[in-house]
Amino acid sequence: MKNVNLAVIGAGPAGLSAAIEAAKYGVKTVIIDENLSPGGQLFKQIHKFFGSKDQMAGSRGFEIGEILLSRAKDNNVEIMLNTMALGIDEHNTLAVIKDGLYLEIHAQKIILCCGATEKPLAFPGWTLPGVMGAGAVQTLVNIHRVIPGKRIWMIGSGNVGLIVTYHLLQAGVKVQAIIDAAQAITGYSVHAAKVRRAGIPFMLGYTVNRAIGKKELKKIELIMADEKFNKIPSAKMIVDADILCLAVGLSPSTELARMAGCKIDYNAALGGYIPAVNESMQTSVKDIYAAGDMIGIEEASIAMEEGRLAGLSCAVELGYCTDYKTAQKAFYDIRTYLNQLRCRGGQIS
Repeated sequence: MKNVNLAVIGAGPAGLSAAIEAAKYGVKTVIIDENLSPGGQLFKQIHKFFGSKDQMAGSRGFEIGEILLSRAKDNNVEIMLNTMALGIDEHNTLAVIKDGLYLEIHAQKIILCCGATEKPLAFPGWTLPGVMGAGAVQTLVNIHRVIPGKRIWMIGSGNVGLIVTYHLLQAGVKVQAIIDAAQAITGYSVHAAKVRRAGIPFMLGYTVNRAIGKKELKKIELIMADEKFNKIPSAKMIVDADILCLAVGLSPSTELARMAGCKIDYNAALGGYIPAVNESMQTSVKDIYAAGDMIGIEEASIAMEEGRLAGLSCAVELGYCTDYKTAQKAFYDIRTYLNQLRCRGGQIS
């Protein structure tokens, strides 16, 4: 049995920020992540973030990830990679698999920063090789330097679809078009402008009716949709395609929170079912906190501030941050900044 003051599940922007904030007060902290490298989505981001200097504006996502990792190491945060959290019992004991071996970790406090998963889009042929999520395409291009195809179509004009389209352009691949059943672009105008300037067309009011191919994707059939997203059978077209990239939204990853007995609410604007948290990021289970995309799909900067708030809350609860004035000022500053970020739409992730 491994004993720690604080266990953070997830080494993305929220998890790293939570661990750094708690550890700087002396909290013995471990981060658990199932991946082989930490940083979450940050290391897929090659574009420069904009916003405030506090959120490292002007830095690229992977650079922000490197900064956070450096800060975590400077504050003696232990990072356990290739470690999958299987469950949490009523005594705050985590069951994990580390490098194929079972291990139990007991923590006084737990912060869940489990992120989100990509939503699928079902249509005839959607399981064909060549139909893939935007995150998979981004991983292939930005992490493994592999171009997945030549005739690429993007479904979804939200921030993810726009950003991945731009990353493909930087890799030398021109996306055929960005398709969206909505009548207007749903992502930030700054991203839309980048791909417009590159000559990428938007096909608004269209969706995919079916994917065509025997062993792999060869063509897609597009169909027009009305303002209520009803398909218009008379308005179809078939186009060549070897990659169909799905960027149709994210779903918060709530499995561990549910397993721990945390109260789950539904909020369509934040991605669906999410753990309920108070202003200190505490869930309905006293010793469990949550932050980042698992409590609502927002931006990386917001995830980092939520993580900081959860880490500070744990440091106070564990008795490591005992200066009342210092703690209250820190809480006020983080919450004020979070409100400012949300009022202006957050930063770019």
